[in-house]
Amino acid sequence: MLVEGASMVQYWYASKKIGQEVRQRAETELRAKSLEIQNQLQPVEVATQNIEGLVARNIHRPDTLKVIIEKWLDRNPSILGLCICFEANYFPERGRWYEPYTLRRSNGKYAHMQLGSASHDYLSSDWYLQGLKAMDGRWSEPYMDAEGARAMVCTYTFPLHDRSGNLIGILGSDVSLEWLSRVVNATHIYPSSFNLLVSREGTMMVSPVDSFVMRANLRDATSKIKDAAIHNLNERILSGESGHAVIRNEQGEREYVFFAPVKGNTGWSMAVVCSHKEIYSGLRSLLFRMLMLLLAGLALLSFIIYRAIKSFKHIEEVNAVQNALANELNIASDIQMSMLPKTYPPFPDRDDIDIYGFLTPAKAVGGDLFDFFIRNEKLFFCIGDVSGKGVPASLVMAVVRSLFRSVASHEASPERIIAHINDLSVDNESNMFVTMFVGVLDLPKGLLRYCNAGHDAPLLISKDVRSLPVEPNLPLGVVLGWQFKGGEIQLDYGTTIFLYTDGLAEAEDIAHNQFRRERIIKEAENLRDAEGMARPEPLITRMSDAVQSFVGEAEQSDDLTMLALQYTKEHHAAILTRSLTLTNDLKQIEMLAPFVEEVCKSLGFDGAATMKMNLAIEEAVANIINYAYPKGQEGTLHIDAEANDERLKFTISDNGSPFDPTAREDVDISLPADKRPIGGLGIFLVRQLMDSINYERVDGQNVLTLRKKLEPTQ
Repeated sequence: MLVEGASMVQYWYASKKIGQEVRQRAETELRAKSLEIQNQLQPVEVATQNIEGLVARNIHRPDTLKVIIEKWLDRNPSILGLCICFEANYFPERGRWYEPYTLRRSNGKYAHMQLGSASHDYLSSDWYLQGLKAMDGRWSEPYMDAEGARAMVCTYTFPLHDRSGNLIGILGSDVSLEWLSRVVNATHIYPSSFNLLVSREGTMMVSPVDSFVMRANLRDATSKIKDAAIHNLNERILSGESGHAVIRNEQGEREYVFFAPVKGNTGWSMAVVCSHKEIYSGLRSLLFRMLMLLLAGLALLSFIIYRAIKSFKHIEEVNAVQNALANELNIASDIQMSMLPKTYPPFPDRDDIDIYGFLTPAKAVGGDLFDFFIRNEKLFFCIGDVSGKGVPASLVMAVVRSLFRSVASHEASPERIIAHINDLSVDNESNMFVTMFVGVLDLPKGLLRYCNAGHDAPLLISKDVRSLPVEPNLPLGVVLGWQFKGGEIQLDYGTTIFLYTDGLAEAEDIAHNQFRRERIIKEAENLRDAEGMARPEPLITRMSDAVQSFVGEAEQSDDLTMLALQYTKEHHAAILTRSLTLTNDLKQIEMLAPFVEEVCKSLGFDGAATMKMNLAIEEAVANIINYAYPKGQEGTLHIDAEANDERLKFTISDNGSPFDPTAREDVDISLPADKRPIGGLGIFLVRQLMDSINYERVDGQNVLTLRKKLEPTQ
């Protein structure tokens, strides 16, 4: 009896633990899928809220508004189309119903249409009336779009106000929900478990029964089941509650239902349904075996149970620790590698730079890093090596890479970038230091400015191979406030900068002989083509093969990182030059449009392209007139247009106070409109319409350069 009692206690304890585990897994599943759904829909909400201001400002400029909406849809490919539903008779000349709609077609073109009519009376529809009241926006009920997307579609509506705060109507962004079933059914906590997703009105959006999807309501689908618990459960789910319940299905079998609302403005709810039989099948099998063993001998079974329980707990603890460590290392490795550039070529539309990078850590994670990005026609790049290896080095690597991105996003001096990172790296608890090289390459001019912090000097590869002259600065993280010295050099066409960490020079073979810098230079000389050039990807690939051949079967002892950048800009003869001088008077902007139109017409721009160009130049010039000169001071600004057979360039210069319109960070369109700082949308719009925008202070003048690549059809 004692053994049987102990067995029952063990069964009860195991049953309770399994129940807790199932609940935790189900709740984790619901939270994860809710977050995935929110991550898909929230950018649509934020994007719709962000364009509200631009739409309101240009509501009486239909041509400009079309350009803005098309550009906005280009930046938000998940949105099928945008409608503006105006209040009744807002434009009397257009009638009671006016609902302009811009649709992205499958061929990438845009169609503009007017949908409002007596047969399509949106003014009395629930989605329109509710959308007017929802200050934070609202998602409509999902519906099947048989003519457009031919899939499940949902519309996010947001109130539209004019500059005085008066209600104009609503904005509506259409999105396809074809991804929804894939996200909800990506995983199941048990083989036979299934997931449900219902709208706020009970429409079944995801169901194990395909015929129910978008065709059945949750209440109707369960109406024939005579179980009050199920109907009570339906109401709890549709009211947006979170919790769990036990029900019986049509076959009388017990099922566990875990449910929670999807976060955000959708009003959706999700449920996970698991079979009681499947959850406890393993436990029943264990109990059966235990009873069989009891028949063979209670004494022997007592000993076996005792040993089994101890062994099970020990194995579970060991496996849990090992799995946790393995998962953490895998996650850390994935995160680390995801931080590095991995798409090559990284700038396929540019003909002035070619880049390739390579990193192989000695362990699962490592301390090497490299990164690059283009801002204001300047290429910012770096390579670094953290002292030590493994997880500690990888953490420092992640911090330094993030600091490089953060500081270089608003700072253009390599010395100041290095100094900022150094001051933020000193006094780390692990006393680790970092060798690092930071370069800033002016792409239009080919001028390279750089700063080295204790790193191996890069190689310059052209008709000869030579070391880049660098100052002997200390590594990062050693001395607070160290005055770093940099340098600069003019790059010729075809010059390749080859950077690497000491994992290349110090790679060892079985006899502990090192690869060394002399061999690197020799290999680089042999890897040049007939014109003395070395393309980045072949250079790194063949350098990697050379070092692998050298080390042979020796184990890799250090992280190996290489980065190559080739300056490939060629100069083309000008085919057009024009100039215009204005005073800092907003009335003079009227002279700007004919000037820009004449330039565009000479280059064969069509009407839409000319309108975009006019809008960009007007925004830039208005910014300078408003802010470059103190109030009341008269001044001039000069606009020079120059084009070759590839690009059109506008250079706007003035001798006003130092004023960098690009210094202000881009408008964070991920923030809601009411949480964004006022201003900044003008320069943001210029950045979207032009290929590049660059500011410099030259000889006491502000010089703003805007570039646009000429399309083949122009």
